[in-house]
Amino acid sequence: MPANQKISWLIAFVAAVTFMPFLGGISLFDWDEVNFAECAREMIELGDYLRVHIDYLPFWEKPPFFIWLQAIAMHLFGIGEYAARFPNAVCGAITLVLLFQVGARLNGTRFGLLWAGAYFGSILPHLYFRSGIIDPWFNLFIFLGFYFFVLFYWRKDGIKGITLQRGAWYYLIVGGLWLSVAILTKGPAALLIVGLCLGVYWVLERFRWYAHIGHFAAYALISASAMLIWYGIDTLKNGPWLAIEFTKYQYRLFSTPDAGHAGFPGYHFVVLLLGCFPASVFAIRAMTMPRPTGEKTAQTDFKRWMTILFWVVLILFTIVKSKIVHYSSMCYFPLTYLAAVAVEQILQGNIAFNKWMRGGLLVIGSLWALALIVVPSLAQNAAALKPLLAADPFAQANLDAVVRWYGWEGITGIIFLAGTVWGIRQLSNPAQAQSGVVALFGATALMVTMVMYLYLPKIVQYTQGAPVAFFRQLEGKDCYVYTYGYRSYAHWFYAKTKPDTRPKTEDGQAWQDYLFKGAVDKDVYISCKIFSRAELDNIPTLRFLYEQNGFVFYKRQKSE
Repeated sequence: MPANQKISWLIAFVAAVTFMPFLGGISLFDWDEVNFAECAREMIELGDYLRVHIDYLPFWEKPPFFIWLQAIAMHLFGIGEYAARFPNAVCGAITLVLLFQVGARLNGTRFGLLWAGAYFGSILPHLYFRSGIIDPWFNLFIFLGFYFFVLFYWRKDGIKGITLQRGAWYYLIVGGLWLSVAILTKGPAALLIVGLCLGVYWVLERFRWYAHIGHFAAYALISASAMLIWYGIDTLKNGPWLAIEFTKYQYRLFSTPDAGHAGFPGYHFVVLLLGCFPASVFAIRAMTMPRPTGEKTAQTDFKRWMTILFWVVLILFTIVKSKIVHYSSMCYFPLTYLAAVAVEQILQGNIAFNKWMRGGLLVIGSLWALALIVVPSLAQNAAALKPLLAADPFAQANLDAVVRWYGWEGITGIIFLAGTVWGIRQLSNPAQAQSGVVALFGATALMVTMVMYLYLPKIVQYTQGAPVAFFRQLEGKDCYVYTYGYRSYAHWFYAKTKPDTRPKTEDGQAWQDYLFKGAVDKDVYISCKIFSRAELDNIPTLRFLYEQNGFVFYKRQKSE
């Protein structure tokens, strides 16, 4: 077996044993994780694998591909957190192997390992493979569509530095097909991102048409094919309503803050700098390296493409009104690539591991370590934090959750800081630089794993432990479950509600009036936050059950 093939299998094995255990140990986070898992659960309940549903009503916000993957996992492992997150664990193994192979093909085996290692050993890129959100697969398909278009361009123009066995149109068609799957996974933002990258490259080429208009048109048409086929089938079966609503939603997503997710202009810069540690520090250094002169090669051109991809995504989602952490997650691919470029140059002795890089790694690493050390101590004295949250009674009440912290969880921060300092020290010595890279990225991957085991199960008890426990108790009961005053998907997923002939409509107010005032045909269970309690206490049909950690629960008996 060729050496790189053996390494690929080893990477896949390490990814599997890292990402796949403990996926079901934490309840799904509202909104996104529970939203998608509930869509998959309802897909199975309804037996309708064409349309996505939420609360058994057509859900136009997301296409079906990722929901299909979760539904397959739920058929294999049962409905629950593990199945909801399993597809992304698989995606993690595939992504790391892909990065290794692409990097090795371009710049050698060590570079491939550096790229895969930078992705595996950076905080958010690693963490996302243990989640149940769409973005890991969405980003993978975008990258594949983008990468194959670059291969098409290199093959067409005969760019040196890489051997491509197939004709240019093969790479163009395959790239379009991958991008079509990306669009079917989350939406047309995939085509927008790649299209903007192609446009920026055209500008940097001084408006030289590096591909014919026909090539671009064919690529765009192939990219839209999967979505058009899906919408075509749905339109023939159900009419154009879903396609129209999805289009309107995409416009709202870009033009207005989604459900209050606004933020300051530099939001994603901060997210990537802190969240992609330590790769972010090395990536900054790579961006400051001068562009090589002389004949264009695949190696120099790919860095240009990846730099374009990074800035297009970052600027695009800085402009977009909605500010959510994972919106800039497509940057993880070019950011970790650029980090690998800088590390490779350090290992080759072409650039120095200078003071500002050491300082950046030490400062950001220390901030993370300090947070990890301090959180368990603060949690053991949660009552002392309440005066700091006087303006937010709900957050104060969250701290009343009975969560057992031992204090020794802070060892996570100590281990992480020790690994970071050791890595910086080793990198400062050219003879030991390679072990320093392993220490830096390895310490970060270990830290994320320890946080998954030691911190998140406890943190989730503060944020949603009470409502999830309440909803779980309702599983198997023939009842209605409702959240008042706040948006959630957890009540449907954890109560495992069933489809029925209820008088449900898209009109949320009408449905609420029915549950609170109408002649209901089954019991109604309601969750709200404490700031809505006064309103529900004044509704005579509702009976107060209990209050816990900022949440209040009610019941209404079915009408006689």
